[in-house]
This record gives sequence, C-alpha cells and structure tokens, in this order.
Amino acid sequence: MMRTYSPKISEITHAWHVIDAEGLVLGRMCTEAARVLRGKHKPMFAPHIDTGDHVIVINAAKVVLTSDKAAKKGVHRYSGYPGGLKTETYANLLGRKPEEAVRNSIRGMLPKGPLGRQMISKLKVYAGAEHPHAAQMPVVLDLSAAQAR
Repeated sequence: MMRTYSPKISEITHAWHVIDAEGLVLGRMCTEAARVLRGKHKPMFAPHIDTGDHVIVINAAKVVLTSDKAAKKGVHRYSGYPGGLKTETYANLLGRKPEEAVRNSIRGMLPKGPLGRQMISKLKVYAGAEHPHAAQMPVVLDLSAAQAR
C-alpha cells in the first residue's frame, strides 16, 4: 500500500523569482505568478500548505490588456458603507497605481482565507525596473515565450 506524501514545513524551501511584466498581458502574467506563489510548479505541492516561492514583479506599469479592456473593464472597490462603491477603469488604475492593479489581479487567483493571505505576502510588485531584493539572488522567469504560444 502506498501512502500519500505530505510535505513537512521544515522540508519546504522558498526560492525567489523575478517576472518582468513589460509588454506582457496582465491576466496571463498573473496566472503564472499565482502558480509560483502557490507552489504548483514544485513536485511536492500540497493544497493545504504554503509550498510556494517568493515572486517579484517589476515594470508593472508597462503591463498591457488585450483588445480594449483597459478602457472598458472596470475595477471596483467597496468601502462597506451605503454608496461606498468606487469604480474606475483599468487604464486609470494602471496610470495611478499599477502595483495595486497587478497585486489585486494575482490576489483573486489565490485561495481565500489565511493560506491565501500568507501566499500574497510573498508577492512584491514594483512599477519600475528597480527592486531592493537583489540580495536574495532571484531567478528570472521568462514568460515572453509562454505568451507567444
């Protein structure tokens, strides 16, 4: 009889990855980032444990949306109060806070609850090409080949 393997917390190592978002489609880039944050790229993946790696997204301001979604698709925020629903277009949000647009897109693809909150804490998003995580020696993920398919 074979037993199901469940990784122990002490066996998990968290590597660092960099994604250069320049010219990449927002949704396709975010699915790859969410996959790495969850740990689905590892053979020891378990859905109930955070086996994922750290992800650094640079050039978030240069991400693109296909067709005319930037002008037509809306982003909603709700304060919880009556009349507290704020709506703006992706083009406006990308111009104002590109980091928030990318972070919220990735957050929606992660599990809800404490596990998802732990995973999103390993995501670092920067609008420009500079990031302060060079000491972690991150590996560059090349997503341009994946988007060419």
